[in-house]
Amino acid sequence: MQNPHDIIIKPVLTEKSYDHLADKVYTFIVDKKASKTEIRQAVEQVFGVKVENVVLGKIKRQGMHQGRRPSVKKAYVKLKKDSKGIEFFDSIAQ
Repeated sequence: MQNPHDIIIKPVLTEKSYDHLADKVYTFIVDKKASKTEIRQAVEQVFGVKVENVVLGKIKRQGMHQGRRPSVKKAYVKLKKDSKGIEFFDSIAQ
């Protein structure tokens, strides 16, 4: 298993991610090789919270258009209702 700090690369701070903070959904850039289970365990271990589920960023079809795949993986982490919030995001949202 990887070090949890190697799995979570950085938080995503955008308008869309700020809108999700009220619902206890936090967005992180994570290692491309990390699975949902590894992401869940890393967030729980680093921030000391209880994770309800992890949703990875949507898959984009390219069809007849050329494009590059992103070099990072984005994960939306939803906390359980009885879990405390992540202090880093709470201080920004105020």
